[in-house]
Amino acid sequence: MTDRPTDLSKLPSYTAPRRSIFSARKFALMASVVAGLGVAAYGISPPNNFDVLTTTAHAQVNKEVRQVQQPIGFADIVERVKPSVISVRVNIAEKATTGEANREDSPFPPNSPMERFFRRFGGPDGFPGGPGGRGPRGRGHTTGQGSGFFISADGFAVTNNHVVDGADKVEVTTDDGKTHTAKVIGTDPRTDLALIKVDGVTNIPFAKLSDGQPRIGDWVLAVGNPFGLGGTVTAGIVSARGRDIGNGPYDDFIQIDAPVNKGNSGGPTFNTEGDVVGVNTAIYSPSGGSVGIAFAIPASTVKSVVEQLKDKGSVSRGWIGVQIQQVTPEIADSLGLKKTEGALVAEPQPNGPAAKAGIESGDVITRVNDQPVKDARELARTIGGMAPGQTVKLVVIHKGQDKILSMTLGELPDAKTAKADTDKNDRGKGRGNVTVPNLGLTLAPANSVAGAGKDGVVVTDVDPNSPSAERGFKEGDVILEVAGKLVSNPTEVRDAITTARNENKNSVLVRVKSGDSSRFIAMPVAKG
Repeated sequence: MTDRPTDLSKLPSYTAPRRSIFSARKFALMASVVAGLGVAAYGISPPNNFDVLTTTAHAQVNKEVRQVQQPIGFADIVERVKPSVISVRVNIAEKATTGEANREDSPFPPNSPMERFFRRFGGPDGFPGGPGGRGPRGRGHTTGQGSGFFISADGFAVTNNHVVDGADKVEVTTDDGKTHTAKVIGTDPRTDLALIKVDGVTNIPFAKLSDGQPRIGDWVLAVGNPFGLGGTVTAGIVSARGRDIGNGPYDDFIQIDAPVNKGNSGGPTFNTEGDVVGVNTAIYSPSGGSVGIAFAIPASTVKSVVEQLKDKGSVSRGWIGVQIQQVTPEIADSLGLKKTEGALVAEPQPNGPAAKAGIESGDVITRVNDQPVKDARELARTIGGMAPGQTVKLVVIHKGQDKILSMTLGELPDAKTAKADTDKNDRGKGRGNVTVPNLGLTLAPANSVAGAGKDGVVVTDVDPNSPSAERGFKEGDVILEVAGKLVSNPTEVRDAITTARNENKNSVLVRVKSGDSSRFIAMPVAKG
């Protein structure tokens, strides 16, 4: 048997005794002390010259054990990072709170998932739960507050776009109570990030953006300006990653349970190394206050956005020009795919990079530059993270076969509002209406129904208890393809369904146009 002093020497302050007296039997005695066991448990009688060593080691080990058993606090981390966090106060002229830029309006598109389910911190009436938001109106102006943090010693700081959007004046208050005027360098509404700058300062304490990704279960600290209190620290853990909260195609939020409230918007979430892992931007709050579900923009996203904002004041993103959707198990079965992975192309946009490269509706994009594409959101984030003009290689499943395409990325155009045709008065007034009982749809040639266009078959009625209703069909939708074949009348739709059923298929893929957008729907057609 040999001595094993390395086990005990791992204790932070422990100094191994001289080897001449550190025999295997004495090591066993020391191990018993660490474990809180008496010497008698081992039946060992140490020599006289070991008494002093035993007493000293016992005291040292007990000290180490007590230190380990004490609750772990965050005071050292907070002391180090708190000076980099700022309170942000904005002033918006009355002209910005009326008319087209009414600050009392919802910050989200009407009927969007964010409007229905998520509440911004301190937003207007009906949206009380977000981190930023506006305060009460004064005469001729509106004020609001949020949080932020310095990212460089020369005064550059990060906050949320919705904190400073439309602001005429931005002021920041540092941890030592000093107030500075800041200017907005650039904003990115798609990720809700903004870069601001305080001029005339040097050696400002600043925070470092994390190079790694937090793990679910990691401790995190949120620091910010809730309810205008300033310099407030709350602790929690990373609850989830990769959250899609319906804010847009680039959603990739970190979910945390550290209490986050009105005024925290734009503030940092730190890890236990003192690095920023995310920027707080939204909470789920049926009550208007913190219920332990908050969302932060990952540091990796912040880095890429801030770099462009600092360089040119705006963000340019790559664009391939396709409408994409998830590959569901039903869609995968309809296309004969082995996995529910990749991004299904609902429709390539005319003259876009994808259309020019030969991508068609029904193709599934599975790889970008040899990197696998898990789903539609991942494709959007991957392409959006690339620069316009960059050449990429795509692997596409086209009619069951892999196809490799090369294309040059375009630049993502400004978001446009797609206005769907909502005139229902003329729906169903054309001739040739045919009911497809198994689907619960009544159809007519699109060219026979006013406002339905020339191509495809228009849905003039949907049985509310049918499979079609369950899958989102509505009156006015236009069916363009069934099982990969263009259709122009209801009979072709019915024949395609019958053929699929006779071939013992479980479902058939239907391409549907709703307003200005297209999507694929897998309809069940199995017998029985």
